[in-house]
Amino acid sequence: MIEPGTTGAYLALFSEIGLVLFVLTLGGALGGHWLDEQLGMGFPVFLLSGLLLGMGAGALAIRRLINRFLATKS
Repeated sequence: MIEPGTTGAYLALFSEIGLVLFVLTLGGALGGHWLDEQLGMGFPVFLLSGLLLGMGAGALAIRRLINRFLATKS
């Protein structure tokens, strides 16, 4: 793991946080959109559900990343 306390470590952490949140949120939204298209839904129920699930999964993943980062700092 990267040594905490250095500028590179924080840069790596923040870029990983952004990438994880982007990928999970986009994946949930695209999966929901695909499901809405397959079922012929008029209102984007699964798109919104997928978006919320993706954001929730992203928040959990970010929490794990930060906890792991802070555990190596001690």
